[in-house]
Amino acid sequence: MTFFDIGMKDTKFMPAREKGLVLRQWEIFLRNGCRREDFTNALYHHLMQHCSFIAHYNRDGFYQTYFCEGEDTAHFLTQFDRSKGCRSVEYGMTYWLTAEDYSDINSAMVDVAAKYIPILTQAAKAKQKEADIARARVLLAKHGVSLED
Repeated sequence: MTFFDIGMKDTKFMPAREKGLVLRQWEIFLRNGCRREDFTNALYHHLMQHCSFIAHYNRDGFYQTYFCEGEDTAHFLTQFDRSKGCRSVEYGMTYWLTAEDYSDINSAMVDVAAKYIPILTQAAKAKQKEADIARARVLLAKHGVSLED
Protein backbone atom coordinates (compact mmCIF):
# COMPACT_ATOMS: atom_id res chain seq x y z
CA MET A 1 0.00 0.00 0.00
CA THR A 2 1.31 3.45 -0.90
CA PHE A 3 0.49 6.94 0.26
CA PHE A 4 -1.77 7.29 -2.74
CA ASP A 5 -4.00 4.29 -2.02
CA ILE A 6 -4.46 4.86 1.71
CA GLY A 7 -8.18 4.93 2.37
CA MET A 8 -9.10 4.03 -1.21
CA LYS A 9 -11.67 1.31 -1.69
CA ASP A 10 -12.16 -1.09 -4.56
CA THR A 11 -15.18 -0.43 -6.76
CA LYS A 12 -16.68 -2.38 -9.62
CA PHE A 13 -14.91 -0.29 -12.25
CA MET A 14 -11.85 0.98 -10.38
CA PRO A 15 -9.75 -0.99 -7.89
CA ALA A 16 -8.07 0.89 -5.04
CA ARG A 17 -4.66 0.39 -6.64
CA GLU A 18 -5.82 2.05 -9.85
CA LYS A 19 -7.28 4.93 -7.86
CA GLY A 20 -3.90 5.36 -6.20
CA LEU A 21 -2.13 5.40 -9.57
CA VAL A 22 -4.53 8.00 -10.97
CA LEU A 23 -4.10 10.15 -7.87
CA ARG A 24 -0.32 9.98 -8.30
CA GLN A 25 -0.67 10.97 -11.97
CA TRP A 26 -2.91 13.86 -10.92
CA GLU A 27 -0.27 15.15 -8.53
CA ILE A 28 2.45 14.88 -11.18
CA PHE A 29 0.24 16.66 -13.71
CA LEU A 30 -0.45 19.55 -11.34
CA ARG A 31 3.06 19.75 -9.90
CA ASN A 32 4.51 20.01 -13.42
CA GLY A 33 2.18 22.82 -14.43
CA CYS A 34 -0.45 20.82 -16.37
CA ARG A 35 1.90 19.74 -19.13
CA ARG A 36 0.44 17.74 -22.01
CA GLU A 37 2.97 14.95 -21.57
CA ASP A 38 1.74 14.43 -17.99
CA PHE A 39 -1.93 14.20 -18.97
CA THR A 40 -2.24 10.43 -19.04
CA ASN A 41 -4.99 8.29 -20.51
CA ALA A 42 -5.88 7.02 -17.03
CA LEU A 43 -6.21 10.56 -15.67
CA TYR A 44 -8.29 11.65 -18.66
CA HIS A 45 -10.61 8.67 -18.31
CA HIS A 46 -11.09 9.26 -14.59
CA LEU A 47 -11.91 12.93 -15.12
CA MET A 48 -14.49 12.21 -17.80
CA GLN A 49 -16.00 9.10 -16.24
CA HIS A 50 -16.02 10.00 -12.54
CA CYS A 51 -15.55 13.76 -12.17
CA SER A 52 -18.48 15.08 -14.24
CA PHE A 53 -16.54 16.15 -17.30
CA ILE A 54 -17.58 15.27 -20.82
CA ALA A 55 -15.10 13.58 -23.12
CA HIS A 56 -14.55 16.51 -25.50
CA TYR A 57 -14.12 13.87 -28.24
CA ASN A 58 -10.85 12.45 -26.88
CA ARG A 59 -7.91 13.16 -24.58
CA ASP A 60 -6.44 15.77 -26.94
CA GLY A 61 -9.79 17.52 -27.25
CA PHE A 62 -10.16 17.56 -23.47
CA TYR A 63 -6.65 18.91 -23.05
CA GLN A 64 -7.23 21.63 -25.64
CA THR A 65 -10.50 22.60 -23.97
CA TYR A 66 -8.98 23.12 -20.53
CA PHE A 67 -5.24 23.61 -20.76
CA CYS A 68 -4.34 25.63 -23.87
CA GLU A 69 -5.88 28.92 -22.75
CA GLY A 70 -5.11 30.34 -19.33
CA GLU A 71 -8.68 31.33 -18.54
CA ASP A 72 -9.85 27.79 -19.31
CA THR A 73 -7.23 26.31 -16.98
CA ALA A 74 -8.23 28.69 -14.21
CA HIS A 75 -11.87 27.72 -14.74
CA PHE A 76 -11.02 23.98 -14.70
CA LEU A 77 -9.16 24.37 -11.41
CA THR A 78 -12.20 25.89 -9.68
CA GLN A 79 -13.82 22.46 -9.71
CA PHE A 80 -11.08 21.18 -7.40
CA ASP A 81 -11.03 24.24 -5.14
CA ARG A 82 -12.96 23.79 -1.88
CA SER A 83 -13.09 27.58 -1.41
CA LYS A 84 -15.01 27.77 -4.70
CA GLY A 85 -17.42 24.99 -3.71
CA CYS A 86 -16.00 22.20 -5.93
CA ARG A 87 -18.83 22.65 -8.41
CA SER A 88 -18.59 20.78 -11.68
CA VAL A 89 -17.48 23.29 -14.30
CA GLU A 90 -19.67 21.56 -16.86
CA TYR A 91 -22.79 20.74 -14.83
CA GLY A 92 -22.66 23.07 -11.82
CA MET A 93 -23.25 20.41 -9.18
CA THR A 94 -21.10 18.69 -6.57
CA TYR A 95 -22.28 15.09 -6.90
CA TRP A 96 -18.95 14.11 -8.50
CA LEU A 97 -17.25 14.78 -5.17
CA THR A 98 -19.64 12.79 -3.02
CA ALA A 99 -20.52 9.87 -5.32
CA GLU A 100 -20.11 6.81 -3.11
CA ASP A 101 -17.75 4.76 -5.28
CA TYR A 102 -15.41 7.65 -6.10
CA SER A 103 -15.65 10.07 -3.19
CA ASP A 104 -12.37 8.71 -1.82
CA ILE A 105 -10.26 9.48 -4.88
CA ASN A 106 -12.13 12.64 -5.85
CA SER A 107 -11.81 14.11 -2.38
CA ALA A 108 -8.11 13.18 -2.38
CA MET A 109 -7.76 14.93 -5.76
CA VAL A 110 -9.21 18.09 -4.21
CA ASP A 111 -6.78 17.79 -1.29
CA VAL A 112 -3.82 17.37 -3.64
CA ALA A 113 -4.97 20.24 -5.85
CA ALA A 114 -5.10 22.61 -2.88
CA LYS A 115 -1.29 22.66 -2.85
CA TYR A 116 -1.09 23.71 -6.49
CA ILE A 117 -4.17 25.79 -7.28
CA PRO A 118 -2.78 29.17 -6.15
CA ILE A 119 0.37 28.98 -8.30
CA LEU A 120 -1.40 27.30 -11.22
CA THR A 121 -4.15 29.93 -11.22
CA GLN A 122 -1.60 32.73 -11.10
CA ALA A 123 0.32 31.16 -14.00
CA ALA A 124 -2.90 30.64 -15.96
CA LYS A 125 -3.88 34.28 -15.57
CA ALA A 126 -0.43 35.43 -16.67
CA LYS A 127 -0.59 33.08 -19.67
CA GLN A 128 -4.00 34.46 -20.62
CA LYS A 129 -2.83 38.06 -20.33
CA GLU A 130 0.13 37.34 -22.60
CA ALA A 131 -2.09 35.57 -25.16
CA ASP A 132 -4.69 38.37 -25.10
CA ILE A 133 -2.05 41.04 -25.66
CA ALA A 134 -0.49 39.04 -28.52
CA ARG A 135 -3.92 38.67 -30.16
CA ALA A 136 -4.61 42.37 -29.71
CA ARG A 137 -1.30 43.23 -31.38
CA VAL A 138 -2.11 41.00 -34.35
CA LEU A 139 -5.57 42.54 -34.75
CA LEU A 140 -4.25 46.07 -34.45
CA ALA A 141 -1.47 45.36 -36.94
CA LYS A 142 -4.08 44.00 -39.35
CA HIS A 143 -5.57 47.48 -39.38
CA GLY A 144 -2.25 49.35 -39.44
CA VAL A 145 -2.31 50.29 -35.77
CA SER A 146 0.55 49.59 -33.39
CA LEU A 147 0.31 49.06 -29.66
CA GLU A 148 2.77 50.85 -27.42
CA ASP A 149 3.43 49.27 -23.99
